[in-house]
Amino acid sequence: MRGLTTPVVVVFIAAVTQGALAADLRVEVFAGDFASVNSFIFSNGKSLLVLDAQRTPGEARKLAERIHALHLPLDYLLISHGHTDHFTGMALLRQEFPGARIVVANEAIRRDIKSYAIYMDKGGQTGGEPALEPALRPRSGDNPNGFDYERWIHVLADHTVELHGGGKLDLTTDYAPAEAPHMTTVYSKELNALFLADFGYNRVHLWLGDDIDRERIAAWRRELLRIKARYESLKPTVYPGHGHPTDMRLFDDMVRYIDDFTRVTATVKSREEAIQSLKALYPDYNEADFFLRYSVQNHLR
Repeated sequence: MRGLTTPVVVVFIAAVTQGALAADLRVEVFAGDFASVNSFIFSNGKSLLVLDAQRTPGEARKLAERIHALHLPLDYLLISHGHTDHFTGMALLRQEFPGARIVVANEAIRRDIKSYAIYMDKGGQTGGEPALEPALRPRSGDNPNGFDYERWIHVLADHTVELHGGGKLDLTTDYAPAEAPHMTTVYSKELNALFLADFGYNRVHLWLGDDIDRERIAAWRRELLRIKARYESLKPTVYPGHGHPTDMRLFDDMVRYIDDFTRVTATVKSREEAIQSLKALYPDYNEADFFLRYSVQNHLR
């Protein structure tokens, strides 16, 4: 839960690729304390790629320390989508690792990142979130030390990214607006691992706040079923954006949660009743005082 001191959870899995660029590809899960959000450190023994960058300076600093401890060059920081709990740490990581390229799968995600940073800086954040880091305020004539979103975030040429020394990640972005307007999921054939970004929450209340309306909740449900159908035969390890790694059962769990949230918020008479009903249905889920509370506020005005 937010506010508790939680140890970083580290999980390694490995597989050997075939061919001239054979590499022992591994992934390490960096589990942040704030918002139960994950970053992922991919390594082939020669270079590193990090997926997502944490929300607070303290968590980003811990992530940077872990990267330094691996004693390998960080080549890429891949941001999955434009929500602050996944990109805020990129300012600190850019300072710590000036040789790393910050990359996104498409131009829409780059625009989302900048737009959401501006939204947060103007007070769009909930009472449960810290203010935007000054280093992420857009660079301008009035703010020459700000973040240059157009020059410092690079759009990948295609929907793959390869680590120097071996190991390829396949990126998918053909999703309808759901938890975020645009989202990237990542699949590693070498690891048989699927990284869901914020399509996936494991034993964490879903974030349904801000501009996530009923239409986008329904789209999220549809996309979960589509992703499940796409990968079901592969039986990959599933890495959610929030919560611990798991398996394909996560998709059914999330569809059930969406159905319960939709039903409860459509039938109860107060926010507090909705919160208590969903906490009773999901007593071991994290972020009840943050994600659940602000999601209910968004849907019971």
